[in-house]
This record gives sequence, C-alpha cells and structure tokens, in this order.
Amino acid sequence: MVTRRAFTASGLAAGLMAVAGPAAAVGPHRRPVVVELFTSQGCSSCPPADAFLGELAKRDDVVALAFHVDYWDYIGWKDPFGDPAYTRRQRAYAARLRQRTIYTPQMVIDGVSHEVGSRRGAVESAIRERLQLGPAVRPSIPVEFGRRSDGAVTVFVPKAAATGSADLLLAAIDAKHVTEVRRGENSGRVLADYNVVRSVSRIGRWTGGDLSVTVDADTWHRGADALVVLLQAEDHGPIWGVARVPL
Repeated sequence: MVTRRAFTASGLAAGLMAVAGPAAAVGPHRRPVVVELFTSQGCSSCPPADAFLGELAKRDDVVALAFHVDYWDYIGWKDPFGDPAYTRRQRAYAARLRQRTIYTPQMVIDGVSHEVGSRRGAVESAIRERLQLGPAVRPSIPVEFGRRSDGAVTVFVPKAAATGSADLLLAAIDAKHVTEVRRGENSGRVLADYNVVRSVSRIGRWTGGDLSVTVDADTWHRGADALVVLLQAEDHGPIWGVARVPL
C-alpha cells in the first residue's frame, strides 16, 4: 500500500528520527552515479559485466543495479531473476537514447548514456564525467528515506526548482546470488550476480513541491537486502536523486 501527502521538511525530519536510524540518504552535492546493468544468465558475454558491477557496488560514489532481462531465455536457460518489466525498461531507454537495438550486457549511466557493460574504461570514464558535473547540468535533488517500526518506509523529496516532473521509483535488491547454470550459453558455469533487482514500482510523481510517500512492506520483494529509491525525470529521463537503505 502506498500513501502520499505533502509534508514540511522539518516535520518529516522529526518523524524519520522517531522511526528509523540514519538512512543512506544522499545530499544535494556530488550524489552517487546510478549505474543500471541489463544482463542475463543466458548471455555468454555477460559474466564479466556482472563481476564488474559487483566491484562498482562497493563504491560510495556509485549505486549499482542489475536488471535481468528475459529475452535470452529462449536459448535454453530461464534466468531466475529475469522479468519482462526489466526488458521494457531497457527498451524505453533505447528509445530515449536513440539506440537502434537493445543488447546485453548494457550499462546505462545516470539515465543519460550507455556503454557495453564489460568495457570498464568506457564505463569508468562515463562515471567520472557525471561526478564532475555541477548541479546546473546534473540536477541533484535530495531524497530522504526512513523506516517505520511496522516495516513500512517513508520517502521524502523536498521542494526544489524543477523544469518538469519526475517519477519516484522504489527498487528492492538482493546483494548477491550464486547460480549453477545447467543449460544455455553458460551451461556448466557457476555465475555470481550482484545487486539483483527483484522488484521495482513507481510510488509517486514529484512536480517540484514537497512530497512524502509511505510504502507498506508488502509492496516490495520479501527477503530483499536493500531498497533503492530513484527520482527519475519522466519518460525514463536523467536520474535526479537517489537513496539507498539496507533492510
């Protein structure tokens, strides 16, 4: 269940202190770069990118997410984490970024560019470029995130100058999975996947004013290790804000 209401910044801050400890909220300066890997256990060229994402996940200046697509399943191995919703997200990015086709492994950086996920140098360069940009070019809207005693979470986005609206997305992730693949292109291999997205949903729409959203624990994948909130310009545009909190 998701409930929304306007909140004053001071009122929400007091509420969060009452129901949760410090959350991994990101302030308005030098926020982490969001790196989304589109991958599949049925893709033979994906394991190096999966391992690279695991390295990026350890960094404080990166929020790494692995979206497992389903279009490799036909080869003989059904990815247990694949979801057609993630394929649709990748297709939406392809349209936004004017790609001719979709592919794996693909890393989308901050919602504004993409690179082959195994090309470390190109991905690292794209991350550095985003971190060096000022707020006039790379908006950084703070996202506050706290947990209530009943397991629900409250997300707050403050009033800020905006040139459009943004979707508030909630993703539940598992830190790591190890899978023995028995069929398909990776048959016989043991694969490690990191920061695997298990569910994602739009929990609100931010239009520049104070926004508070409370989300019931039944909304996300049970057993997840962490939640990530993305504030993303509508129609799969640039990422404007991000917060991450362990569960």
